[in-house]
Amino acid sequence: MAALFTLEIYTPYRLFFSETVEMIVLNIADGEIGIQAGHDRFTAPVKCCVARIKDRSGVWKPVFIADGIVEVKRHKSVILVGSAEWPEEIDYERVLQSKKEAEEILKSEGFQFEIAAARQKLKRSGIRLQTLKAAGLQG
Repeated sequence: MAALFTLEIYTPYRLFFSETVEMIVLNIADGEIGIQAGHDRFTAPVKCCVARIKDRSGVWKPVFIADGIVEVKRHKSVILVGSAEWPEEIDYERVLQSKKEAEEILKSEGFQFEIAAARQKLKRSGIRLQTLKAAGLQG
């Protein structure tokens, strides 16, 4: 059995996840990284992505995480993100509506802050759809 470590994922509204796991794979500013027990310590910005958690039984679980920060210690990693969702928590119809709204804003000649917000909204929608696909919940 592989070495395990404690993984905690917090959002502003709840402790989203707290379990002993084998590995997590997520995106940081430098690209994709896998974290396992005994990993060198570091702190880095987390990019919005479909993270993958390998639980203690060796099963991979996809999870949507928004931008945030990760702190890795020898036997514990803590991730603070704006939001996190299991595929089962993602409302497919709502994501499609959000994507459509963002695309409409990007077609208009709005203010720069509206365009930037729409780009982020479109990106999050796409990643939520990827999360659903990774879980086999939507084609």
